[in-house]
Amino acid sequence: MQPADNSLELQQAFSRQQGAARATPYPNYQQRQQDLDRLEQALKIELHQLTTALSADFGKRSAEESLRIELLPALQNLAYQRKQLKGWMKPERRHTSWLFQPARNRVHYQPKGVVGIVVPWNYPVFLAISPLVAALAAGNKVMLKLSEDTPATNRCLRQLLNKAFPAEQVAVFDGDAAQAAAFAALPFDHLLFTGSTAVGRKVMQAAAANLTPVTLELGGKSPAIVAKDAKLTVSAERLVFGKCANAGQTCVAPDYLWVAEPVLEPLLAELQAAFRRLYPAERLEHDYSWLCTERQRQRMRSLLQQAEQAGATIISCGEASWQHYLAEQDDDQTLDKQQQRNPRLLPLQLVLNLPESNPLLQEEIFGPILPIRSYQQIEHVFAWLQQQPRPLALYLFSQDAKLQQQVLLHSHSGGVGFNDCLMQVAQDDLPFGGIGASGIGAYHGKEGFLTFSHAKAVHAKGWWHPGKLIYPPYTHQWLNKALRWLLR
Repeated sequence: MQPADNSLELQQAFSRQQGAARATPYPNYQQRQQDLDRLEQALKIELHQLTTALSADFGKRSAEESLRIELLPALQNLAYQRKQLKGWMKPERRHTSWLFQPARNRVHYQPKGVVGIVVPWNYPVFLAISPLVAALAAGNKVMLKLSEDTPATNRCLRQLLNKAFPAEQVAVFDGDAAQAAAFAALPFDHLLFTGSTAVGRKVMQAAAANLTPVTLELGGKSPAIVAKDAKLTVSAERLVFGKCANAGQTCVAPDYLWVAEPVLEPLLAELQAAFRRLYPAERLEHDYSWLCTERQRQRMRSLLQQAEQAGATIISCGEASWQHYLAEQDDDQTLDKQQQRNPRLLPLQLVLNLPESNPLLQEEIFGPILPIRSYQQIEHVFAWLQQQPRPLALYLFSQDAKLQQQVLLHSHSGGVGFNDCLMQVAQDDLPFGGIGASGIGAYHGKEGFLTFSHAKAVHAKGWWHPGKLIYPPYTHQWLNKALRWLLR
């Protein structure tokens, strides 16, 4: 572990990387491919160790789930970047007006230099490796600040990256909040932060002191809408997967649900059936993730208590009530052994009849709790959405092409999924990023390469220069008349 007060160590690492970036300001294609190849091989060697570490940090997380939602997407993204990199690196031809001929315009994509990446606890591998791949593909040096809440995964990642890269190219830190603040205050050439909106504001404020460009990947309350024509069984299964992957600790998980009034009751039944089908009682302990920290458990407990006190109806999709799953040990001396083994396991909880002021409808939930509201007219949903901070994702379950187009025209969100959840993030060639309170900027795919590159404008002129006609002195009357004619 890094010492608590290590701003000097951070500064030294940053200075070494600055020196390395100046020594090789534009790594060639072969060098970048070698870097990505080393990273890919290191990841493949450590797959088992990483899934074991992730489970240790979460208390319990299925190795199969970690492979599916973190490691496989990271490796797929890496393979896609390698395949596309040569084309992305080529200078891009741009139009040259006849007024400036003969000349050529090009855009050259140059590495920014030293990139800082702040990684959250909920997907500590994917959200470290995915931006790291983009930054290396763009030719940068990288400093990673990992979450202090995932120590086992951090040790594995540090070992993996230290073997693959010298510290002058990739450096890893995982200290406490004081170190995170010192990290954000470094004068990076670009800083990417993934985490909460509240912390994102502090990161942006720290970066502003150095005029550091930032990409903020935040979260917010991503809505899902189930229209009356939706295929309920399929929709329910995809909603349950999207909400329950990683126990709901996903920034693009459906945060709350709008349901057309005629299909509310049948959808509730389908949601419960889908959960029990995807997570049968005999597999729940093996396939379902725990809440990552005790802080998360206490937060879920508090949110459900407030909802119950407000008169909400809470439907547990597990075999027992939410109180059973989140009970304190001194609340009930008769807790069975299974409950004592699973202190942070919480199956999906459906919540109805909430007042609008309730925290479950005001705060990002980031857990397996799904508030559900009904609507009669879709215009009411659009009006609600326009009053809310812009979310990172929006989901619509409907086969109606006209309604899909309405959603695109009448709402703002970082991304949209029609008849599915989460999967827009896994698309190699789609940008990922928020808008407003859910983030600034984007990466993934080519957008990742562009985010960590500077688009350098290059104008190349020949020796013959008709542009001299615009130079003073302005005494050529025929030219003055011609210019006025052109302006008309």
